[in-house]
Amino acid sequence: VNDNELFKSILDYWSVFVCDIFSSECSMDALPSQFAFGGSGNGGQKQVSRKVLHAGILSKLRLLMICRMAKPEEIIIVEDENGNIVREAMKDNATLVQYRIMRETLVYLSHLDHDDTESQMLEKLALQLNGKEWSWNRLNTLCWAIGSISLTMAEEQENRFLVTVIRDLLNLCEITRGKDNKAVIASNIMYVVGQYPRFLRQHWKFLKTVVNKLFEFMHEKFEGVQDMACDTFLKICVKCRRRFVMLQIGEAEPFLCDLLRNIQTHTNDLESLQVNTFYEAVGLMVSAEPDTARAGDYLVQLMSLPNMKWQQIMQMARQNPMSLREAEPCRKLANILGTNTSVCTSMKGTFQKQLGLIFNDVLAVYKTYSEICSGVIATDGPVAAKRSDVKLMRSVKRQALRLLETFLDKADATDLKQVGIGFVHTMLDPVLGDYSRSVPDARDAEVLSLFAVVVERFGSTVESEIGTIFDACFQSTLSMITKNYEEYPDHRIKFYSLLRAVVKHCFRAICALSPEQISLLIDSIVWAFRHTERNVADLGLNLLLELLNSIQKSEFVNVFHQKHCVQLIQEIVAAMTDTFHKPGFKLHVLILQHLFSIVADTSVLTVPIWDAGQKQYPSNEHYVRDSLTGLLSSNFPNMSQIQVQAIVAGMFDLRKDYSAFKNHLRDFLVQTKEFATENNAELYAEETAHQRENERQRLSAIPGMVKPAEMHDMNL
Repeated sequence: VNDNELFKSILDYWSVFVCDIFSSECSMDALPSQFAFGGSGNGGQKQVSRKVLHAGILSKLRLLMICRMAKPEEIIIVEDENGNIVREAMKDNATLVQYRIMRETLVYLSHLDHDDTESQMLEKLALQLNGKEWSWNRLNTLCWAIGSISLTMAEEQENRFLVTVIRDLLNLCEITRGKDNKAVIASNIMYVVGQYPRFLRQHWKFLKTVVNKLFEFMHEKFEGVQDMACDTFLKICVKCRRRFVMLQIGEAEPFLCDLLRNIQTHTNDLESLQVNTFYEAVGLMVSAEPDTARAGDYLVQLMSLPNMKWQQIMQMARQNPMSLREAEPCRKLANILGTNTSVCTSMKGTFQKQLGLIFNDVLAVYKTYSEICSGVIATDGPVAAKRSDVKLMRSVKRQALRLLETFLDKADATDLKQVGIGFVHTMLDPVLGDYSRSVPDARDAEVLSLFAVVVERFGSTVESEIGTIFDACFQSTLSMITKNYEEYPDHRIKFYSLLRAVVKHCFRAICALSPEQISLLIDSIVWAFRHTERNVADLGLNLLLELLNSIQKSEFVNVFHQKHCVQLIQEIVAAMTDTFHKPGFKLHVLILQHLFSIVADTSVLTVPIWDAGQKQYPSNEHYVRDSLTGLLSSNFPNMSQIQVQAIVAGMFDLRKDYSAFKNHLRDFLVQTKEFATENNAELYAEETAHQRENERQRLSAIPGMVKPAEMHDMNL
């Protein structure tokens, strides 16, 4: 069928059909051998398997899937509309959805008959090798199909199958001429080997051959080949890292030793981002070395080239400080810091030795560029922040912040203890001081995320520094992000992430804030969950829920709720009844449930929360009921007074049962005019997510349904 839309419709049917047959086969395998549907009506014979009845159709369907397989996400080398092989400019989400359906269908088909799947694929590959069916599209769909059935066969059969596939693909690459042809074959080799880490772990010679082939591809200038080679190398190192530090049979030394000696040769044709990916992959190898001393030696070798370049720039800067303002040193510093960050990502806390070598220089460079940028902006005005030289210097600052954040985030508790709180104190003035002194356009959002990680990792140890962090970040950032909903998007996310970290790990510091500061904090949270960006609104709601839970357990519960309880109920109800904020419904429910429970519990909230000069009430619950009834009556005039009173009564009466409380609020929303004509699927997002999780667990029990890259392997 050449009509792709018609094919996709038919594909949906085949997907359900094959899944049903697979499920019935699993059911039959679980039944006693003498059991047969229909009792003894068929002479006591076992029911004929549906996969046997439909064997011919299923075989043709396998061939169809192999010949029409959609492009996986990992493939970035494609044929354009003019028939040229190019790097893909943008991912096609429709194609990715089609690939997922076809992949699941082919996994089921492979389980239903492994031998037929193997024989059809090898026959098609042989026709590629002898040239009878050679074409880019046929080779692509075949290899995408081969990569899609990883882990579906028994290990012995898969090993035999892969030996033939990889050998034939490597031979095809050798005998085929033409850069376009070689680029297509290279793309397919890299995709296939990346999908079978179990095979590579068990076959050292194949693993070594494949990695050396990737090194060859890293010198290939054809667009997209180097990117895919580096990505595949990283993927293989994630799953096979230990094999490279072990002394393999027939080898004089571990593979890593030779790689480190020749690392400059392997990377001299790569762009800076590709180099970082390469270093991250090698860092994974080093991290797999069990001997700490040897791993340290490997790290020194790995970082020798970046460190040499770093020292050259530092030496030049000591002789002529103005040289740091030149574009080339800026770019080199940003690239070297990026390489350090990539290795730190892989090696985690053991990177401490390398960080110690450059830490003081990193802070000095950060301080230097901060002073230069501030001076330029002070002289030429805020518009100077958009100048190319200032942007370059700020890119170095951001890379420095990412390196420090990555180390703190990845290090384990022992490593952090060795580093000590002095590490944080050293950063306070160069980083926080620069942030507070800078104009808004020169403030780096990475400062906020760095100190969010500092608070998360050091916890109450940094409680005494929270005041300094707030003085530098809170008011200055809030004034930037509350002007409108569009500017400084990164600052918004990272600001509220920092607040969440403080509330969760340093709550006593929140309690030490003045009443005015607490009010400002609450106003900032309200502003967040009103936000039109869902991720900002969710951060605000989660932050509020965590703050309320902490306050409930503190001695400030009465003071806080006297001032803010009714305000928060009104704000959450306003957000919940705004159709734009439907995605936050679950958190709205949890927060309202918490607040109503606090209000109704006289053992927790022991003082009146209404103004003494107002009308008096028998209890806080009566006061909130009256206040909420007035709010809903004025905002929803289409509802009768009886309806409103029933809604408010239900909010209190059902507060102890989460499901009943949630359904009650959902029913209330559907009764409002705003929601009556809307698509309210997002109000059922929690139930939908639960169904998706059940489906994910069902699929994860079927070998091959979860991609190898998404599986957690203990024996890497």
